[in-house]
Amino acid sequence: MKKSVGYSLLAGLAAVVVLISTAIFVGFGGDDGGLGSSSHKPRDPAAPAVSGQWVGTWSAAAAAAEPGTLNGYAGMSIRNVVHTSVGGSGVRIQLSNLYGTRPLVVSHATLALAAAPSNPTAASGTMRRLSFGSKPAVTIPAGGAVTSDPTRLKVPGDADLLVTTYSPSPSGPATYHPYARQTSYLARGDRAEDATGAAYTEQSPYWRYLTGVDVWSTQARGSVVAIGDSITDGITSTAGANHRWTDFLAARLRTEPGAPRYGVLNQGISGNRLLVNGSKFSPNNGPSVLSRLERDALSRTGVKAVIVEIGLNDLFKTPRQLDPQKIAEGMRQVVREAHARGLRVTGSTLTPFGGHRGYSNLLNSVREQVNRIIRSGAVYDEVVDFDKALRDPSAPVRLRPSYDSGDHLHPSDEGFRAMAHAVNLAHLKLGAPASL
Repeated sequence: MKKSVGYSLLAGLAAVVVLISTAIFVGFGGDDGGLGSSSHKPRDPAAPAVSGQWVGTWSAAAAAAEPGTLNGYAGMSIRNVVHTSVGGSGVRIQLSNLYGTRPLVVSHATLALAAAPSNPTAASGTMRRLSFGSKPAVTIPAGGAVTSDPTRLKVPGDADLLVTTYSPSPSGPATYHPYARQTSYLARGDRAEDATGAAYTEQSPYWRYLTGVDVWSTQARGSVVAIGDSITDGITSTAGANHRWTDFLAARLRTEPGAPRYGVLNQGISGNRLLVNGSKFSPNNGPSVLSRLERDALSRTGVKAVIVEIGLNDLFKTPRQLDPQKIAEGMRQVVREAHARGLRVTGSTLTPFGGHRGYSNLLNSVREQVNRIIRSGAVYDEVVDFDKALRDPSAPVRLRPSYDSGDHLHPSDEGFRAMAHAVNLAHLKLGAPASL
């Protein structure tokens, strides 16, 4: 064989490989580039992810079975309104039937950009029908979950998405997140693909079935997961304003020079505890952080760092956990499990609650002992001192008045902003976990 002919054949084979690789990506539908280089050269976490990857842009923990929904939402369309933390050129969703007792049939599911914040009307030209394994319908077994196929859609960061599901048949209790601090909508009949919101006459403060949204991004390097209780859930933040501390953190990560370009996934559950599970039928306890850590944090799409805010409800709720060492050991278990997945953990101190109806000198003493252990560096890889960020300098057992929502336990919007600004963004960039 002549040398020139051999070179031509090799060039042709190389072109075929490139075309096949490109086709794999185009089959998904990314608009912002191909699969990129296979180089393993370390990157600056603040640099763009030029090759593109899936990252989590929004999430909510499956908290409980919704009371009064023994037949689910047969014959109804549920339009969840959710807010992105980072954008991308493609999107996929996760649906959960974790607390269902029967298979959940979703015969029609769609996604669109909202025409306006908290509005059920889709922006023009953005409605997309979702598929599951290339099929238009999916059956999710009781206790199961499913991820949709990717679809092309240019999704901005800091924007509202409409994720709609229609179930034609009874399915058992709905898996939901009760304290969304966001209005979603319901309509009778299959209105999943309606671009107009006219049929969505029933409003709801819950998220149902939807537990995650991922985007294909060439900018974001991954996601940070925040797991915790009602303070992370943002239970006292202004509804519809996206003023949870995780929302303010997402804004910092999008805009601050040198910040790692991460999505932010909120896995807070109101009433949640570190050590003790709530009933699966309780609307505001959820499984403990230890029991849900893998599902809700460590296995999330593109997770690069974990922030943990938990512990106060272990003091408040029966059976009360009043041994500071036992609480600290539970926190160390969180860190060990994260380390096994190659993730560092930033953990928070327990915040003040003087003046709250559950306050006692005993409980505050336990809180302060736990905080001393956390601050000593004997628990988490890094510490974010939410206690220091929120407390009143003149009365440290209380929240600063401007940071108090009024119940003397949960922060106001400005308190949530202060929490986000207490997070050291440089800590989120760090790689291999430290040994403790």
